[in-house]
Amino acid sequence: MSEIKTLGWTISEWQTAYLKQEIQLDTLKELVAAIDPKDVAWISLASADLLEQQIQSLKQLTQDSDNLQKQFPLYGVPFAVKDNIDVAGFVTTAACKALNRVATQDAETVRLLKQAGAIVLGKTNLDQFATGLVGTRSPFGAVPNSFKPEYVSGGSSSGSASVVARGLVPFSLGTDTAGSGRVPAAFNNIVGLKPTKGRFSNRGLLPAVKSIDCISIFALTVSDAELVAAQVEAYDALDSYSRQHPKNVPARFSSKLKFAIPNKLNFFGDGLAEKAFQHTIQLLESLNAEITPIDFSAFEQLAAQLYQGSWVAERTAAAANLLKTNAADFDPTVLEIIQQGEKYSAVDAYNAEYLKQDLTRKIQDSLAEFDALIVPTSPTIYTIEQMQQHPIEYNAHFGTYTNFTNLADLSALALPAGFRADNLPFGITLIAPAWHDAALVHFGKAWQNYLALKLGAVDKTLSVPSAPTLLSPYHIRVAVVGAHLTGMPLNFQLTTRGAVHVETTKTSQDYALYALNGTVPPKPGLARQQDGQSIIVELWDVPTARFGEFVAEIPTPLGMGNVELEDGRWVKGFICEPYGLGDAENISHFGGWRAYIQYRNNQVANTAN
Repeated sequence: MSEIKTLGWTISEWQTAYLKQEIQLDTLKELVAAIDPKDVAWISLASADLLEQQIQSLKQLTQDSDNLQKQFPLYGVPFAVKDNIDVAGFVTTAACKALNRVATQDAETVRLLKQAGAIVLGKTNLDQFATGLVGTRSPFGAVPNSFKPEYVSGGSSSGSASVVARGLVPFSLGTDTAGSGRVPAAFNNIVGLKPTKGRFSNRGLLPAVKSIDCISIFALTVSDAELVAAQVEAYDALDSYSRQHPKNVPARFSSKLKFAIPNKLNFFGDGLAEKAFQHTIQLLESLNAEITPIDFSAFEQLAAQLYQGSWVAERTAAAANLLKTNAADFDPTVLEIIQQGEKYSAVDAYNAEYLKQDLTRKIQDSLAEFDALIVPTSPTIYTIEQMQQHPIEYNAHFGTYTNFTNLADLSALALPAGFRADNLPFGITLIAPAWHDAALVHFGKAWQNYLALKLGAVDKTLSVPSAPTLLSPYHIRVAVVGAHLTGMPLNFQLTTRGAVHVETTKTSQDYALYALNGTVPPKPGLARQQDGQSIIVELWDVPTARFGEFVAEIPTPLGMGNVELEDGRWVKGFICEPYGLGDAENISHFGGWRAYIQYRNNQVANTAN
């Protein structure tokens, strides 16, 4: 294989290289040509014709474009797709050689990524029919670990994780039903974003367990995963499992981090994994996170349902036709698992649904007071040889802290957390309620900056701090200036609605601050005027669905308008009607409400003395 000059590039590095004209779209042809055709992580690479078609389509779209990066945020960025997701012109095998249909159109996620300018380089290997967490159940070969090839890569999205970890592409699509988008991330030292169910369209995905499948994202950095997710997040009316964002969840974790961990952890005798997790908890505590052990029994019980109960019949349903006609083409372990579904009745299925609902309620209630649950992504790792000796038992070990997530309708982000004493990577997963994806990403970026680990299996670290979190379309940024500030009497009106403090800054120099008369609790009025000055404000992101009820509580003469900040941004913010300022005291010289309140308190204390 010839040298690949783009090896290990992040999305931002691809973007910069295009902007500086250090590379062109035709560079992608060199990249594909340099990939070893015997690389078991790939099932198929883009032919010269398929690659040229994508390049020409993108060139036509960009002929009249003045700002490529703005219109095409993934312009020319290569990516890989797990081979149970359709890409036009490629056969979708799901690692079963009996499947030889060429897809005539892209899966919706792939279409959206191409629309954003990205280009598919190939389809990646997987545990057959996405049934496994190991990466060894494929007729195309077992995908080795990126650090130690005698160890498993994790699955089922083994190939997608491998090609990212080794720097061949900056991101890839996987899928996650029982942890397939998280376990391979942990075993290969990369990021695995498992979205809320229905956040990304599943149209064009060959299902494993259709009711809980998620298309997932692998990337070297959380920032890259966030950018990719922003391109593919869209309600799809043609996907019956697609969901609209409720717009009622926080954009970030609370300022005082509160994490849950299982009260009993099982590492199956793997002392190195146990020590790595203990070290991670110590790191979190050094960030002033509050760590609380919680009862994990409901999680364990729900996790067991995915393979040990009638839920396995969903896998049987997905492969029913092939079971009748091509059973010989199944991996033996996959066949054994999928055939188990035939022994369950409709009554069993309904009882399993009722149990799932009961356990989900318990799980969601237990997580309600925390920012997230933190678990080892996998409690252990095995060699390929060990996995062959105990294929089902050891696979179940990998799913200990992943299997319950989709059943309980939770979001998750798998993050690198350092290396074990044997130099294998170790990863953690943060698990939060549905639609808390943005909060997970915000913390994940800070975590990755803090650890400054190497990226995947390439010889490089994060060269610059992660980019700022993308402005959320599901939150409204509000400038507060008085009684709603942190620690002030009305701050609860923000925090109880899931609003989070983003930053403290100042207005432009065109404002004055007044202390209003007769208000309880005391409130200021912010007014735009000439010969003003900058006033300290806090910016809060308020969930869009809660914004109206928040505004409804604002008393006259105050209201919600637009406020200009010192850096030129405009945000929503508290303003005061002119009639309320007639008998108000101009307190602008204090620079902000907090300093004025401190002055008032000192005056009262001095008077009392």
